Amino acid sequence: QVQLVESGGGLVQAGGSLRVSCEASGRTASYFTMGWFRQAPGKEGEFVAAIRWRGSSLYVADSVKGRFTISRDVAKNTVYLQMNSLKPEDTAVYYCAADISGLSYIATRHYNYEYWGQGAQVTVSS
Repeated sequence: QVQLVESGGGLVQAGGSLRVSCEASGRTASYFTMGWFRQAPGKEGEFVAAIRWRGSSLYVADSVKGRFTISRDVAKNTVYLQMNSLKPEDTAVYYCAADISGLSYIATRHYNYEYWGQGAQVTVSS
C-alpha cells in the first residue's frame, strides 16, 4: 500500500509561481514512478510530469515544459511540482500518483498509476 498526501497549491496571479508537494508513505521502491496529473473543470484529466523514485529519469508534458519542474527528495519521501509563469489555463486540481508496476518507461496514462492523492487546487487568476 502507498499513501499519497498533497500539499501546497492555492491562488496566484498569472505569471506567478506555486509549488505542490506529495508525501508518500507505506511502500516505496526504486522502480516506482511518481506522477502529477491535473484536471480542470469540464475537461479531461491531463498528464503533467513524472519522475522515477530513484535515478534521473523524468518526463514533462510539452504543455508545461519550460515552466514546470518535477523533483523529489528521497529522504523526505516527497515529490515536488514547481510551477512558474503560471497561466489561467493552468487552473485545475493537481493530483499526485504512484505507478508501482515497475514499467521500463515512464507512463503518462492515468490507468498506469495505481495510487492517487486527494488532489490540490491550483487557481490562477488573470
